[in-house]
Amino acid sequence: MSGQTQRILVIKHGAFGDIVQADGILRDIRAFHPDADITLLTAPAFRKLMRRCPHIDHVWVDPRSAIWKIGGWIRLARQFKAGHFTAIYDLQNSDRTELYRKLFFRNIRWSGHRIRVRQTSALQGLVEQLQRAGIPTEHGLSPDVSWMVDDMTAFMQHEGVRTPYVALIPGSAARHPYKRWPHYDQLAGALLERGYDVVTAPGPDEIELAQSIPGHTLRGPNGYLDWFELAGVLKGACFVVGNDTGPSHVASCLGKPGLALFGPHTSAVLTGMCRGDFQAIEVPDLAGLSVGTVLDAMLARLPPPQPNSV
Repeated sequence: MSGQTQRILVIKHGAFGDIVQADGILRDIRAFHPDADITLLTAPAFRKLMRRCPHIDHVWVDPRSAIWKIGGWIRLARQFKAGHFTAIYDLQNSDRTELYRKLFFRNIRWSGHRIRVRQTSALQGLVEQLQRAGIPTEHGLSPDVSWMVDDMTAFMQHEGVRTPYVALIPGSAARHPYKRWPHYDQLAGALLERGYDVVTAPGPDEIELAQSIPGHTLRGPNGYLDWFELAGVLKGACFVVGNDTGPSHVASCLGKPGLALFGPHTSAVLTGMCRGDFQAIEVPDLAGLSVGTVLDAMLARLPPPQPNSV
């Protein structure tokens, strides 16, 4: 391969929180292959997001066609062939990507590692995968998605948001309502009484939910903030409280102090969300988690409110 540019394919379809957490893994791959041409294969929903990622050169989308849709598989095969890849890093490690390996990449160096029953986070598994491939993992467990952040200063001033403000993430994907702590309205009221401003930035299926929460509901021209605007809002917060959902991963990967609230659906360890000052509360009954318990976990970690905010 001397004198020839390495062409590397990295596969990571999602979900959103997994894509965000993979920042450090992508950073380590780039550091190990500084001169390579790196293409990321991801889900269509993440094309715009990952085009901003500084660790890759190209973004391809994979609609993940059903097995009986022969045309989609033919197009994918042609795309892979045209890529002339010299190495593959499978960060998805799914049944589908294993099929890709068998069908399209039999004679190309492939890094992947599938675990059926996981005792640690998927992110820890990716770190171990890179280590087995001989790649130093300086950043793997310390993702930093500062590249996602838009400057929201003017927007926040226009919305009348005072500092310090607390950002709440009361939603989750609509298909996972059991991840939603039901008492954000009471928490927001308690914070406002103590002199902290409160903001929520709901996604498309969370707008009605956020309207019941005191404070500022932040919505862009399309009715909601995009990923980069959301990251800017979270970056400016003095504290973030959220459910087990993608935006909470963003806050954690921005180094924010915060809390993620977990019921019995999974553990904080398996999500890999806790790092630095971003911690978690885990309870057997999320609806039974009291506002007082969450507030007590926050108050010692909050900066004092501004005198003119009380």
